[in-house]
Amino acid sequence: MHYNRPHATATWGTMGKDWEAGVDFAKLNRERKERAQVAIKNAGLGAVLCFTFDNIRYVTGTHIGEWARDKSDRYVLCPAEGCGEPFLWDPAPPAKRKSSPWLTDRIGAPISTLQGAVQAGYGVEKVFARQIKESLVEMGLEDKPVGIDLMELSMLRALEAEGIIVVDGQQAMLDAREIKTAEESELLKQAAAMVDATYMDIAQAIRPGTKESDLVAIAHEKLFKLGSERVECVNYVAGPRGAPHSHTFSDRIIQPGDMIFLDIMPSYNGYRTCYYRTFICGQPNQAQKDAYEKCSEWVNAALDAIKPGVTIDEVAAVWPKAEEFGYKNEDEAFLLQFGHGIGLSLWERPIISRRYMGQETVLKEGMVFAVECWKGADDGSGAARIEEEVVVTKDGCQIITNFPSDHLISCGLPGCEIY
Repeated sequence: MHYNRPHATATWGTMGKDWEAGVDFAKLNRERKERAQVAIKNAGLGAVLCFTFDNIRYVTGTHIGEWARDKSDRYVLCPAEGCGEPFLWDPAPPAKRKSSPWLTDRIGAPISTLQGAVQAGYGVEKVFARQIKESLVEMGLEDKPVGIDLMELSMLRALEAEGIIVVDGQQAMLDAREIKTAEESELLKQAAAMVDATYMDIAQAIRPGTKESDLVAIAHEKLFKLGSERVECVNYVAGPRGAPHSHTFSDRIIQPGDMIFLDIMPSYNGYRTCYYRTFICGQPNQAQKDAYEKCSEWVNAALDAIKPGVTIDEVAAVWPKAEEFGYKNEDEAFLLQFGHGIGLSLWERPIISRRYMGQETVLKEGMVFAVECWKGADDGSGAARIEEEVVVTKDGCQIITNFPSDHLISCGLPGCEIY
């Protein structure tokens, strides 16, 4: 059972109003860009060339929809602090000039192989490399190392052929994004509130005969109605499919006695959730109760350990070894007792796991991350999965995932808590 500890709630509504402040998106964009440029300078880089949607959004405050996420046809060159302003290459430059005036004229059309779909040997990568070289010359950064977050190998080789010094740029971007601004934290709370509401609909729909895929559909409809721009996944697992954890939903029909857990992962204004809850169809047996209580105990132990200055190893150390909960080793048990930063990406810093002990990361005030644990029932009937998202405060942490997790909620049959 979870102990009493501070919960944080969203302060503002999701609509803009003349009489209430709400999220200041201009401030959000300004602060994110500034943090990125400082981190790039501190890393000793002239600039970072970003291809990942989340880094592009962090630097420019722009988006083009999820259809383009895996096309590699959108990128931004972000110079270090004091070296100019970011330049965005986007498939819709005229629209961006209209919708994103803060970029002024720093927008152009991208050049890409579309992850190799343009015929090899056509030479697209050479044109791209010259484009980037010209921009670096204009910024006075042609002799400085350029960081890359993620890109195609042919494009990388073309940059090197132009004499550009290419290095890892993802670390600088992760440095920038490690501590959330006040605006980012508010958006993360609003995203979590959408999942709070979704879990109420899920709990009311759990009953014999409902399929796992039915509940996934309910979650998608609710989240999009509430304003999500993307639902990356609804990870739904019921009954014996949960032990061992299958990490995906199916069309299995719910039956009385099934333990049911879900992980709901939408995106609101780019900000994500990773938020597990567990239910029971009918009344739990003792093995199921024990599994839930043990899972809750492990989550609580991690939450109790969280405070500024604590290493992530100190948090991971409170969790059992893989062999103690039925897995062969830490590699195979990875993600089951787990913590991960959350923001524009689903997994940011810190990454907390017994699999990766020995990292030097220290918790800092303003970090936002998720803590998730799993425990299978000893009778093989299912498993419990609980996850909380927290904001690190000066004294510990605040939970921003507010749907009840203090007990295993019974649903779907006469006499249950929710029927």
